[in-house]
Amino acid sequence: MADNETDGGEIEIDDHSGVETTGHEWDGIKELNNPLPRWWLIVFYICVIWAVGYWVMMPAWPGITGYTKGLRNHSERQNVAAQITQLEEARAEATQQLVAAPSMEAIESDPALNQFALAAGASLFGDNCATCHGAGGQGFKGYPNLNDDAWIWGGALEDINKTITVGRRSTHPETTNTMMLAYGRQGILSRKQINDLTEYVLSLSGQTHDAAAAIRGAQEFAAQCTACHGADGTGNHALGAPNLSDAIWLYGGDRATIHETLWDGRGGVMPSWEARLSEAEIVALSVYVHSLGGGE
Repeated sequence: MADNETDGGEIEIDDHSGVETTGHEWDGIKELNNPLPRWWLIVFYICVIWAVGYWVMMPAWPGITGYTKGLRNHSERQNVAAQITQLEEARAEATQQLVAAPSMEAIESDPALNQFALAAGASLFGDNCATCHGAGGQGFKGYPNLNDDAWIWGGALEDINKTITVGRRSTHPETTNTMMLAYGRQGILSRKQINDLTEYVLSLSGQTHDAAAAIRGAQEFAAQCTACHGADGTGNHALGAPNLSDAIWLYGGDRATIHETLWDGRGGVMPSWEARLSEAEIVALSVYVHSLGGGE
């Protein structure tokens, strides 16, 4: 019996709509045998024809050792590679000038070359540096602000270039590995000595402090800290020792944070980018970072 036939073999017509039914009924509701809309059928057939045409013309079916290339032999991977090659060729002259520049300052003194370096450096910064230092180089707790003139490892173009190239406390063989010792956790100083030293560090930057404790802390500072931070606490770029006499702090300059730094130490890592970026890219990035804070 056909789906839309009744038990008597006749086609059933719905009394209300005048359309034949399929013979299916659920909870007293009968299914009408309406044809698909013509526009829908047309679109469906067009899609089928388009799919077959795409299958023939474009890469489509995977195989054991490859895939069907299609009559057009189209490859977006090859197109992107070709575009990158064209871009590198267009930039080749300026890139060579960056590498061949006699000094970093010579790049900044050449308006056209400096503009190229800044544009390339900004792109590189967004791709590689913004995650830690922020999109505008403003930094976060533990990640230096690159917009000011306070530089832990030096803000000259050559210093910035070296920091990017070999990193700081990185795995590069030429990196610098000095770090802030954990005077409390390692048992070098007692808790009372660290409390006194905290007050003295607060006094260096003109903050409210316990004067009597600061006097005692000055002795500990002279014995433990001047080798890196200097007798006046102004720091040392060669060792990555921050200036303790200003209001700029990498991890925080309040009493609790200074105490935490003295107790547990600090050892932030700047990775080396030499293996990831080319020499020209590092030069461009150095020029851009230098432009953010103006060096020192």
